[in-house]
Amino acid sequence: MSSDKTSLPKTLYLSAQVRELDRIAIEEFSIPSMTLMENAGASAYQLMRSKWPDAKCIHVLCGPGNNGGDGYILARLANEDDLLVKLHQVGNHEKLSGDALQAAERCITSGLEPVQYAFGHDFGGKLNDCDVIVDALLGTGLDREVTGQWQEVINTINRCDIPVLSLDIPSGLNADTGRVMGCAVHAKATMTFIGLKQGLFTGQGVEYAGDVHFDKLDVPDGVLTKIVSMTKRITLDDLQSLLKPRSKSSHKGNYGHVLVVGGDQGFAGAARLSAEAAARTGAGLVSLATHANHAALITMGVPEIMAHSIENSIEIKPLLGKASVVAIGPGLGQSTWGSSLFSKVLEGKLPLVVDADALNILAREPVSSDRWILTPHPGEAARLLNCEPRDIQSDRVSAASEIQKKYGGIVVLKGSGSIIADDEGNISICSEGNPGMASGGMGDVLTGIIAGLSAQGLEKGDAARLGVCIHAAAADNAAVDGERGLLASDLMPWIRRLVSGHPS
Repeated sequence: MSSDKTSLPKTLYLSAQVRELDRIAIEEFSIPSMTLMENAGASAYQLMRSKWPDAKCIHVLCGPGNNGGDGYILARLANEDDLLVKLHQVGNHEKLSGDALQAAERCITSGLEPVQYAFGHDFGGKLNDCDVIVDALLGTGLDREVTGQWQEVINTINRCDIPVLSLDIPSGLNADTGRVMGCAVHAKATMTFIGLKQGLFTGQGVEYAGDVHFDKLDVPDGVLTKIVSMTKRITLDDLQSLLKPRSKSSHKGNYGHVLVVGGDQGFAGAARLSAEAAARTGAGLVSLATHANHAALITMGVPEIMAHSIENSIEIKPLLGKASVVAIGPGLGQSTWGSSLFSKVLEGKLPLVVDADALNILAREPVSSDRWILTPHPGEAARLLNCEPRDIQSDRVSAASEIQKKYGGIVVLKGSGSIIADDEGNISICSEGNPGMASGGMGDVLTGIIAGLSAQGLEKGDAARLGVCIHAAAADNAAVDGERGLLASDLMPWIRRLVSGHPS
């Protein structure tokens, strides 16, 4: 049983793929379906006992499907261990069938009689008299909004000040997209089975799932090889090997020259953050093409950045001739100054990292390229796809893929569980980072990190994936003193440590 992010599997699946893995295990590998259910219930019970060892009373809420069957098994095991178990059947008990019905019957035989939930009756007081609530209501097959008695029960659970263990997925959460389907159980921990569901690691799934634990239920590896998933979970540990040791005879010319283009009047901070992040990531040289009013001030603040006053697009041409990668967008603005610089940069053939207002300009006049990395947040992504931010957040994986297909290159969709969609159809989801990153300038730092890695010779997909993980890990380290009040500039010393192979 895997119990932390470092030991969880890397492959992520859609719910339909996990159902197919379940079928393969049963039909092709002759594993009895009831054995899988018994293993699931036992694994969840073991997790509950280890996580809340002092729990003496639990409420177990079971739905009419296989998720409910897992709950009935957990309830039976808890009862056999002399815990006080209060068992509730939610939904029509007559719909119980197959393994779920068998699990319920075994539970009843052991001496536990489920109480049928009555829609519209006061349920909150009954749930508050326990140590743990077990959510075995809806499972991974949910494909419509939660309403009626299910909505009432879930809202009641969430109003209780009692920790919740969800089985397979928090009820009400879409297993594929991480979207809350009207309402969802806010779990303290989730025990998921056979294959990790991608919705647990992006969007609202990150918040609602709590601590994710995993058990493949003794399913042979041969089962897992039958389904190919293009979606992977990534961490900095997975990608650290991309940062090769430097030759003792190397010089700054060996590590590339990043040109950051941005910082219209009044927006110097974004461009400076991006340029400084590129330098801290290890780029040999960093230049900044910015508004005339900012150049001298930026050089005074960070003398390693070669800041140049640029009044028009003609003046940037010599800088483009010296650069190995361009990061454009931080503080760029959408005035004639910013738009003309973006057009000039597009005329060249250099690798690009495109962010912020450069993305907004691109959305107005869409073109496709295989040489750039686009790094939108949900608002910018919505403009790129001519939709609303809520549409992006409702299915972040699909949104990232659609942007990649429309605009080419590599796409980094920022947010909780940042997503990287590459030009080979691979999807990577970063499972590091924290809410403290919801502050101004964080995206500018990411742009600089990715550009700095690209300048050092990393292929654009690797630069994007590694850059996202360095950014998230730096924020996690910087948040040791608290997430609230975390600034983008707080990441700088951690970026340097991480790219040098010092994780803490």
